[in-house]
Amino acid sequence: MFGSLFYSARLSPSWRTSTVLALASQMYESRDFSAMPILADALQDAGCDSTDVLDHCRGPGPHVRGCWVVDLVLGKE
Repeated sequence: MFGSLFYSARLSPSWRTSTVLALASQMYESRDFSAMPILADALQDAGCDSTDVLDHCRGPGPHVRGCWVVDLVLGKE
């Protein structure tokens, strides 16, 4: 349950707003991913139009450390 080995998404640098980075960092450090839908909203507000990214954030999960979206936002992929 660690990120998709077959998915290669790109995240526009403009989508990495202070809000997006703060949410992703908080979830990564605390291992509490309940804010994933809020991350989707923040990404969308930043201009993200990737259905894959937004749907994943709003999906049921489970979301865990190693989540490909959080890792992508934080530059860990």
